[in-house]
Amino acid sequence: MAAFLSPGQSVAVFGGSFDPPHAGHRLVAENALASLELDYIWWMVSPQNPLKTATASALETRLGATRELAAHPQFHVDAIETQLGTQYAIDTVRALKARHPQVRFIWLLGADNLVDMHQWKDWQALMNEIPVAVYPRGADWQAALEAPAALAFSDARLANEASPQLKDTPAPAWVLLEGARSPLSSTALRNQQDDA
Repeated sequence: MAAFLSPGQSVAVFGGSFDPPHAGHRLVAENALASLELDYIWWMVSPQNPLKTATASALETRLGATRELAAHPQFHVDAIETQLGTQYAIDTVRALKARHPQVRFIWLLGADNLVDMHQWKDWQALMNEIPVAVYPRGADWQAALEAPAALAFSDARLANEASPQLKDTPAPAWVLLEGARSPLSSTALRNQQDDA
């Protein structure tokens, strides 16, 4: 078992390339921690997003930057997928649940990712495997509500005021969180670095 985990804890899995990590990611994590009443946010820095063709910055660089940004007693940062040998969310979730059967996991993602979730490997199985918390990003929250995944699982959506109950609700279950939004984007930040 991962050293920071204990049976009965509730943990949101916050996966991404974090290339680079930015204040918007921290905002999502802090608000989700409070809204969902969790024990931890587990930041999982992905070796390579299967839907992105651009090669990500070196994993160690992204891990270091993410650890620096996510310095908080209830945040844990690692690249566990390299140890698990998983690349896709569904495989990572199943491996985590097998390793930590007494931990209540939630999948945390930005609204922009819910918009694209129907392109993910076995996305329906993922929605049936783990409760999902969606954080609003810019105008993406409206598009998220009209996304194929949201429509397919519309009956499984919890009201925002029920957010703390998500960790105790069997999948399929998902909630669109409320909270401050950041205009920051890793893609835009990378482009600025490239132009500098």
